[in-house]
Parts: sequence; C-alpha cells; structure tokens
Amino acid sequence: MRYISFVRMREDVGDPPAELVRAMGEALTAGFADGSIVDAGGLFPSAQRTEFRLAGGTVTTTDGPYAEAKEVIGGYAILEARSEEEAVAGARRMIELHRELWPGWEGSVELSRVTGADEGPPASQS
Repeated sequence: MRYISFVRMREDVGDPPAELVRAMGEALTAGFADGSIVDAGGLFPSAQRTEFRLAGGTVTTTDGPYAEAKEVIGGYAILEARSEEEAVAGARRMIELHRELWPGWEGSVELSRVTGADEGPPASQS
C-alpha cells in the first residue's frame, strides 16, 4: 500500500539543525534502500509557489508568498508499506526526529493512503 506524508510547519522557522538534516538523510537513504520510501523531498518556500483555485466557475491564479498561510508544507515522502500500522510508524519516526533534533520546532506530519488505479470511486454516470 502506498501512503503520502506531508510535513507542515510555520515558514519562518529558519533552517533545520545540521544534526536533523543528517538524521533525515540517513533515514531516507535506509528507506530508499529497503523500498519503504518511494520518493521524498523538501519544498521551496511559498514565495516560489503558485496556487490555482476554482470558485464560482472561475479559475484564479495566485503566486506566493501567501500572507494568510499559517503553516506551509515543507516536505513530503511517499511510503510503501505492508500495513497501515507500518506507514503510521514511518510517519511517526519523521516527527520524532524533529522533536529530538530541532528543539522548539512545532508542526505536524500528515499521513494519507494513496488510492491505486483499482481503488478509486467509480465515475459518476451523469
């Protein structure tokens, strides 16, 4: 089963400590090697992002930064897991590394299962 996790945090927290960068690098290297991590990466700041929104039948485009955003997605990982428990444990390791190696950091890790081609809802018959 495939899962995606997002690390959410305030954008103004600054650069992560070198020890966290090293530990995350080791965790990612091990995950890529054993197949439990399919892809992962950090995301550029909101000043370099673009949002497309559909409301009232109109598509609008907004370039960052987004003044109203309290938190941003700072990174992601796509996990391959044999069970939900295994995926939860992997995502929890990510936030535990932040807790241990970045004192004062506050944020969250969101985990969601990714549907396969045969798992999505059927198309509506309108």
